[in-house]
Amino acid sequence: MMSRPTLRRAWRWLWAAEARGTRNHSYLRDRLLALPLLTALTFTPFAWAHTTLRDDAAYIRTRAAPALVDLADARASLQIADREAADSLRAGRAVELSGLSERYRTRTSRATQRLNQVARSGALSASERQDLDVVAGLVADYGTWTAWAQANAADRALREAALAYARSILCSAREPARADRPDAHRACRPATGFTATAVVDRVTALERALQERLSDRAEPGFGVLVAFGVSGVAFLLLVRGFWRTQVFLHHRFRLYVSLPLLAAALPLLALPLLAADAVLVQSAQRSAGSTARALSDETSPRIESDAAAEPFGTPDRYVIAALEDSVDHELAEGRLAFLDGAPAWAVPAGLVSAAVTGATLHGYRREYVRLTRPGAVP
Repeated sequence: MMSRPTLRRAWRWLWAAEARGTRNHSYLRDRLLALPLLTALTFTPFAWAHTTLRDDAAYIRTRAAPALVDLADARASLQIADREAADSLRAGRAVELSGLSERYRTRTSRATQRLNQVARSGALSASERQDLDVVAGLVADYGTWTAWAQANAADRALREAALAYARSILCSAREPARADRPDAHRACRPATGFTATAVVDRVTALERALQERLSDRAEPGFGVLVAFGVSGVAFLLLVRGFWRTQVFLHHRFRLYVSLPLLAAALPLLALPLLAADAVLVQSAQRSAGSTARALSDETSPRIESDAAAEPFGTPDRYVIAALEDSVDHELAEGRLAFLDGAPAWAVPAGLVSAAVTGATLHGYRREYVRLTRPGAVP
């Protein structure tokens, strides 16, 4: 354990006051050690924590959130295309000539495009990327069997067998049939466990994994909170240390103000702005995390179909495009844009400030020792 004299000396370094009878060279020596150390403890942890928050926000904005949007849209588009295929194939022989509906082709193409965008997003791990490749292959198989059902539309048995197999590729389970409309289209119900092998099951699993990763990034980690805490305490001690040192130099050295120390303290003015930016970024990440969860939990093919059928009506709050715009807006507005490049300069500014402080105090102390008479008590 540290001895009492060591603790008192450490406290004097951190919280020194201009006590009557304090030796000038002792005070300057203590300040020469304490102020650069406090400067480093103020800027370095703060820069790391703030950069971590900004990196997490950038990951959510450029990777995780767009990937969740694409997965939700692909899942809904495939289920809408499934319903369109079933409706078109009910026409029997006529569908052999006319083909499946334009909406079916549009939605399947859209789903494929969205899955390709997820693959390029960089938001998935290596194993998740392999799962996405499996999904892409299953979507291609679904299209092949649907086309085979169309080619055999005149034969009801073959048509329904091909369509049933295609739909089993898309969904492993479906919502219960309605009593009033037993023949109505039933939406997919995601399965879990070893039975979750269909497209919607796999896409839903990818969404959940991405949601968990996004939630982890949206919350500050223990290390970030500790870093901000250390930096905040050091900031308060450093501000007081600069002020008391200026007062000491004014009283003992007859300096109105030390301009080098004043210049060394100027970078401290940026820290409250960066702290406000960190609060905004954290708040925006939490809001975006809630909106991103709605992409998987609240969106559905029914909502997307209603939005397409009534483009000029009142949009549902859980339309995928609306949620996408909301996430983009929350993350874009949740920061002080003019500080985008500032965190990268925090550590260099802190090191320069510490160097200027140390050089200035060393110069004062050396000048004092040089002018002091030999044998005199300073």
